[in-house]
Amino acid sequence: MARWHSCNILQIASDASRLWQFDARGGGFALNREHRAALDEPLPPRLIAKSWSSLWQPRLNVAWLPPENVFLRVIELPRSNFEETFAMVELQLEKLSPMPVAQIVWTIHVLSRDSNPPRQNETETGTKAEAATAAETKAEDLQTVVVVIAERSVVEEFLGKLEGRSYFADRLEVPMLDQLEATPATEDGVWMYPLVLAGQNAVLVAWWCGGALRSLSYVVLPPAGDRANNLKAQLAQLAWAGELEGWLTAPPNRWHLVADSANAAEWENALREGLNEPVQVTPPLPPAELAAHTARRAAASGSRATLLPAEFPARYHQQFVDRLWLRGLGATGVLYAVVVVIYFCAVGVLSYRTQGVERQVAALSGSYTNALQLKAQYDVLKERQELKYAALDCWKIVAEQLPPNITLQRFSFADGKKLSLSGAAAPDQVNTLFDFNTAMQKVTANGRPMFNAQGGETVNPRQTANTVTWSFSLQLQNAEGTP
Repeated sequence: MARWHSCNILQIASDASRLWQFDARGGGFALNREHRAALDEPLPPRLIAKSWSSLWQPRLNVAWLPPENVFLRVIELPRSNFEETFAMVELQLEKLSPMPVAQIVWTIHVLSRDSNPPRQNETETGTKAEAATAAETKAEDLQTVVVVIAERSVVEEFLGKLEGRSYFADRLEVPMLDQLEATPATEDGVWMYPLVLAGQNAVLVAWWCGGALRSLSYVVLPPAGDRANNLKAQLAQLAWAGELEGWLTAPPNRWHLVADSANAAEWENALREGLNEPVQVTPPLPPAELAAHTARRAAASGSRATLLPAEFPARYHQQFVDRLWLRGLGATGVLYAVVVVIYFCAVGVLSYRTQGVERQVAALSGSYTNALQLKAQYDVLKERQELKYAALDCWKIVAEQLPPNITLQRFSFADGKKLSLSGAAAPDQVNTLFDFNTAMQKVTANGRPMFNAQGGETVNPRQTANTVTWSFSLQLQNAEGTP
């Protein structure tokens, strides 16, 4: 039961359908809600449909099979586990079933109460006491099994009606079994449960004898005529059948009617007139409580024998898996569509912003071009300003650094970058020329070297007759292209 999160019980009556939903709590089921609807009214999908949440919160859908579609048989078998009991019933199924075995679906229910045959009187003889003890011991080794049989075609038709209302049953159950379990049958006698069979008033008759349930039969009350005598005749036939089978040895002296106030008046009068016996009326379980008993029994039964044909649960499970896949794919498609819409919206917004920036750039392009031109002009003017007096400064420096015995014949200042000097000197003034070149390279202006020590050409003396011609060049420190 712990594996179930909730359980639905559906009853389809002649006038309406009722749905009870129970929640699994504390090892049982507690009523959550009750829904009543007309036969042509759809059931609420939120109560019966299975979705993704059913994977971790499993829901059990149970439907009550109408009583007119069910045959009940009672047998006694040796006590055993459910599988062995099921196998023993299967061996006797051809004798128990009113129809060919290939055309039925069936299951069993083992009554939970023990068989307690009446004890013998203390005044009986020793032989009778020993016989009673032997009978009691034998009864304790037996169990009462109710065999539930239904025609396969009728069950399939009923399941088709349920599918038409989108109710996919996991189990088919018979509520009379739960009513039998709940009835306090503490003494031998006949217990009658009024119900409706195909629109006719009927009663389920349960015969208790020797502390055990012996027989279950339906008795239909005719709509007209002498109903009391008709009822008496049908009950007499059931009693004769019990006598023939050997479990009824004396006429029953206890008659019990398990009915509500609406049915009790009609059936109690008919029974009193037909039997001339007192009838004890007991209220039945309320429908909601009866549904709770069915929910507990169905949840405890698990995957054991059920009236539901095996191919239906397999098909329902496959349809459930297919629905989950389709819903998953549908959700994925919707999510993909939402992502695509968001993507295109984002692209549209970014495109709009890009166009705005492009319009701003287009509006600023003229000013930007003018700014570049002004900057270029400023750089040219700045360079001119820096080189304006460079030639004069170089001339002044040469005049200050030129040794007295050295003759300067050519002074060239090209492109504001390169200073070229050449002249003549005596042969013994070659070293003076090198000193003059070194002194020129070390000249500073405004705290930094005037010339680039790595640029220019070194002194190149050439002797001709009694004179040495020389030349060298220097590169200004701030000239373009210098390191």
